[in-house]
Amino acid sequence: MEKIRLGIIGIGNMGSNHARSIFKGNCPDFLLSAVADINPARLEWAKNEFGGTVELFSTAEAMLDSGKIDACIVAVPHYDHPKYVIECLKRGIHVMCEKPAGVYTLDVRRMNAEAEKHPDVVFGMMFNQRTNCVYRKMRELVQSGVYGGLRRTNWIITDWYRPQAYFDSGNWRATWSGEGGGVLLNQAPHNLDLWQWICGMPVKISAHMKFGKWHDIEVEDDVTAYCEYENGATGVFVTTTGDARGTNRFEIQLDRAKIVADYSGLSVIEYDMTEQEFSATNKVPFGSIGAHRAEIELDGENPQHDGVLRAWGGAILRGEPLVAHGSEGIYGLTISNAIHLSAWLGKEIDVKNLDEELFYSELQKRVATSRRKEHVVEQVADTSGTYSGAK
Repeated sequence: MEKIRLGIIGIGNMGSNHARSIFKGNCPDFLLSAVADINPARLEWAKNEFGGTVELFSTAEAMLDSGKIDACIVAVPHYDHPKYVIECLKRGIHVMCEKPAGVYTLDVRRMNAEAEKHPDVVFGMMFNQRTNCVYRKMRELVQSGVYGGLRRTNWIITDWYRPQAYFDSGNWRATWSGEGGGVLLNQAPHNLDLWQWICGMPVKISAHMKFGKWHDIEVEDDVTAYCEYENGATGVFVTTTGDARGTNRFEIQLDRAKIVADYSGLSVIEYDMTEQEFSATNKVPFGSIGAHRAEIELDGENPQHDGVLRAWGGAILRGEPLVAHGSEGIYGLTISNAIHLSAWLGKEIDVKNLDEELFYSELQKRVATSRRKEHVVEQVADTSGTYSGAK
């Protein structure tokens, strides 16, 4: 095929931005062929935006069965991500899933199991911050082992600010029944994915969370989590949607270096020797290990969503690598589920042996009492420039 005929399920905030980008030709392997949405107003928007060149469907199933598309982006509310990914997989339609992979890992495992049955279908996850040259270099440095083992990770990621108007833009938003979670499930999946992609999966998590602390919502908008890794290293992850002018600082302490990503970019302080070597040989009570700032080259690329889609197109047409395979979405979600479960139960959670049934049971307790706001005026906003990341 010369062009991949693309369909999009859900043309809300993210779906409409993907649609505009594809229509403008930002991802040349794709041709926007169809969109599906249960909201007639969004279909009318698509008709006005794209003219008669894009077919409109009132249900996802009708579009998937139409024979009009070769690939599909799933950009619906979180609970339905696995459902529609599976529908695509069963029909042999290449699929890109918006983050998060789902709300609970049991459902995502079912999705991943279906994907294994269809190895010829290219299944991607929209982890657009993996395209950021800063985070790619961090991963390269940590995973290479050149600076020794992991000792500590700290990520203060509090610049996901959202005003009340954001949560009032849809009655499903920030509810247990409609969204399934708050900042961990909506904004911070990017960071949870990067955290494990760069540093590896933690084995234990303890967390404190506040629900509706800063907003009139049901779900979490303030999170502090402590974790431990297999080798004994520790980590702290702090996030919120309530800080008007938040912070993004990701610090990784290794045996022979400190790596920091923040708004100024990436900095690496190399030690003259490992901390273990220094401590074993130093005789000065207040001695300090020698260090210098390393020169780190970045390629400067950060194509974000378009980069993920272009890689997906390359994978479909030419067998090129994806930015993130769809099956990888379960890792960050496992951390998210473990943080929720720790806060709900008030105890440490074994991440390696996460009780997925227990998490689901606890979630359903909250879903049972969930409320939807009345008289909400649905709004769709331009999301470009809203994602948080080191510059």
